[in-house]
Amino acid sequence: MTQATSARAAEKATDLLTLDDVRAAAARIEGAVVRTPMMRSQTLSEITGADVWLKFENQQFTAAYKERGALNALLHLTEEQRARGVIAASAGNHSQGLSYHGRRLGVPVTIVMPQTTPSVKVMQTESVGGMVEQFGETFDEAYAHARQLEQERGLTFVHPFDDPLVAAGQGTVALEMLEDKDDFDCLVVPIGGGGLMSGMATAAKALKPGIEMIGVQAKLFPSMYSEVTGNDLPCGGDTLAEGIAVKAPGEFTREVIRELVDEILLVDEPKLEHSVSLLLQIEKTVVEGAGAAGLAAVLSYPEKFAGKTVGLVLCGGNIDTRLLANVLLRDLARSGRLARLRIVLQDRPGALFKVMREFNAHNVNIIEIYHQRIFTTLPAKGLTAEIECEARDSDQIDALVSSLVAKGYSVELAELA
Repeated sequence: MTQATSARAAEKATDLLTLDDVRAAAARIEGAVVRTPMMRSQTLSEITGADVWLKFENQQFTAAYKERGALNALLHLTEEQRARGVIAASAGNHSQGLSYHGRRLGVPVTIVMPQTTPSVKVMQTESVGGMVEQFGETFDEAYAHARQLEQERGLTFVHPFDDPLVAAGQGTVALEMLEDKDDFDCLVVPIGGGGLMSGMATAAKALKPGIEMIGVQAKLFPSMYSEVTGNDLPCGGDTLAEGIAVKAPGEFTREVIRELVDEILLVDEPKLEHSVSLLLQIEKTVVEGAGAAGLAAVLSYPEKFAGKTVGLVLCGGNIDTRLLANVLLRDLARSGRLARLRIVLQDRPGALFKVMREFNAHNVNIIEIYHQRIFTTLPAKGLTAEIECEARDSDQIDALVSSLVAKGYSVELAELA
């Protein structure tokens, strides 16, 4: 795309979505979605060196901002379209938001999900009124099937992000934030397909032209970053931020973002995990990986945000409980509060007891002990003891390891990436 062509495309895209559209969406959906709270985080502000404010979109009924855009699109349907129903391809928050408000409005909602979708997501969508059909192994296959059913059944397709009506609904998040506080230096917004950022940037830049709009993507899925910067980075992998794991961003949204967004930052998996953990520990709020992306960006690029008043959107809170448990435990391990020590011992009475005395002396609590005598390169009279333990901090673990090494033990500390 030439520079002139890109400029014309951006002009057309921004014409399709204006501040008036976002304001109209706000009036249309008022009372049917939660006007979520926004609060300053004193502790996160101290940690980051920025003045951090959090918008709790994870407190929507379906625990995500997606309700806003879905409802705005549903309210634009004709009576005939309402009677026939709508369809979407989604295995995430869009499916729940569309299903919930479709049931509330009496609009039949069909959601096509890949056959590989975890059953919990299928059940969540069905529980709020969606009729789920599973097809294909990938999202692309499910999407293609949904577009086919759209034509066969005369349904209206509601895109999860590449639609001005959907983006206008999502932009109401920015309206609320700037109504509550009008002196933000920047808003930090997760980007997947780009619907949330398109809507928010349209509203924020119109109300406060000097505000910085900073997008965030997972390093494993830098699709919008690549589109906007021209860098063709690899895209794919198992990211915690599955809500923004989009390989092909929207055509409409990419032009709005190209025109209005100041910068897109990439964050790695450890920072996403740490941010999920911090928000639970400090703010006592549960967010999914995508919901923590804004905080991950501030933690990853402190020099960009130091001294600034920063608004972060906690865009969703739908995270599997087992995955959340893993994230919390991994974060404890990275911080040094949990550790696994691999210690070589002689296979004789009292050998393990002597090691236990060192743990007791350093007040380190033992959680689990694993012995390995067979699958080891040690001599037949040797064994490896793997000991999982918890401590006050990494210094306490380091002191224990130093003491064990000083007494002649071979100690290896397992580490996370």
